[in-house]
Amino acid sequence: MALRRRSCLLPLALLLLVSSCLAGAATATGKTGQLTVFWGRNKNEGTLKETCDTGLYTSVVISFYSVFGHGRYWGDLSGHDLRGIGADIKHCQSKHIPVFLSIGGGGKDYSLPSSQSAADVADNIWNAHMDGRRQGVFRPFGDAAVDGIDFFIDQGAPDHYDELARKLYSYNKMYRGRTPVRLTATPRCAYPDRRVERALQTGLFERIHVRFYDDAKCSYNHGGLAGVMEQWNKWTAKYPNSHIYLGLAAANVPGKNDNVFVKQLYYDLLPNVQKARNYGGVMLWDRFYDKHSGYGKTVKYWA
Repeated sequence: MALRRRSCLLPLALLLLVSSCLAGAATATGKTGQLTVFWGRNKNEGTLKETCDTGLYTSVVISFYSVFGHGRYWGDLSGHDLRGIGADIKHCQSKHIPVFLSIGGGGKDYSLPSSQSAADVADNIWNAHMDGRRQGVFRPFGDAAVDGIDFFIDQGAPDHYDELARKLYSYNKMYRGRTPVRLTATPRCAYPDRRVERALQTGLFERIHVRFYDDAKCSYNHGGLAGVMEQWNKWTAKYPNSHIYLGLAAANVPGKNDNVFVKQLYYDLLPNVQKARNYGGVMLWDRFYDKHSGYGKTVKYWA
């Protein structure tokens, strides 16, 4: 009987060991191959079409729709000729590269002073840049429609951005089989980012690109791995249903020393952030820096 008992224990031990290994593997995402880049901040970065044709990026974010909330609506694309962007958006989409439009940025010409202003901004975004196409609304990109809206709110009060998110997302109810309004956000790395906190609490954002640069506490070159992971773990835990992206500078931003060297990225930073179940990929700021540094050519294979 003793021999029979031991023969049963060994398979059970192996089963427990295998189950433990599988459970551990399920908690980590690992590489996803997803690389997002911001485009539109420097006319010398090349066209949107050229950006998509590099084969590096799986999505592109146009920046910025930077004037809104007070009856005026406009974007700043740093000298890019608007006339060709619509065709470029369609070209990127034909290559299965979604194109998002980011709202906000570093300027001071935007805010949402009321619920009505949130509704008005949603109406303008929908009709000027997405599938709305109401007659009389100027469409800077012609009949091209972006795939989603990114919230890059760096100025002003946090009020009513949750209402803006809900209103934008509500347009999806008119469609079956597709989601014409996808939402992402690009907050600062210190958790929480109060300016987008209420919006993110709606649970409508599929991706969150956390900016681990231009910050004295949680960028890698200032806070080290511990500084990054302290904040990364908060973001991934708080928003388990969103894909969290590691936002990096594609080269040293002047005066910031924010570039993470590829050796540090490969051996230290990425292996740790990729342990999160909702790790989504890497976001690069921005195409101009990446074009000159070639950073994305390396990161692409590790993201």
